[in-house]
Amino acid sequence: MKTTQFMIRKASPEDTDQIFELYKTVSKEIGGLARIEKEITKSYIENFSHKSFENGLQFVVTDSSDEQEIIAEIHCYQLEPGVFKHILSELTVAVHPDYQGKGLGKKLFQTLLDDIQLNRPDILRVELIARESNSKAIQLYQNLGFKIEGRFENRISNGNNSFEADIPMAWFPSKTR
Repeated sequence: MKTTQFMIRKASPEDTDQIFELYKTVSKEIGGLARIEKEITKSYIENFSHKSFENGLQFVVTDSSDEQEIIAEIHCYQLEPGVFKHILSELTVAVHPDYQGKGLGKKLFQTLLDDIQLNRPDILRVELIARESNSKAIQLYQNLGFKIEGRFENRISNGNNSFEADIPMAWFPSKTR
């Protein structure tokens, strides 16, 4: 899918190094990802990419001026055991700080949800968890159709003896497929 100067496409195994670089960059921003920079490893990227290729979805965004550089990524995958096979979870989105505020996260989400709606009749639920202080993201998720399902109090350590809640959210594909 072309979006002016940006291109959204399904990720491939060859994208691992670029996704790793993206996650290292995004993790430097406080609240950019749940993981901090030192927790972003090649094996972490390879693990979620493998799971996404096997039984989930993964999309990336490139800038048409440099289609090798990945500037945003989204992924989710099915959990185990089999009682969860109708769910895509562990949903994570990362947008390079230089490209935030341009609607790329929203376009990535729309691409992911549209693909599920059209091609994944086995999926009845998509889950994510958002940090309560990330009100901008929570609002985006609600605008995309995600519903807040509760609060996990004191789940996130801010590293300075303060804690905040995680907000579990879910999206349900429409029944008219």
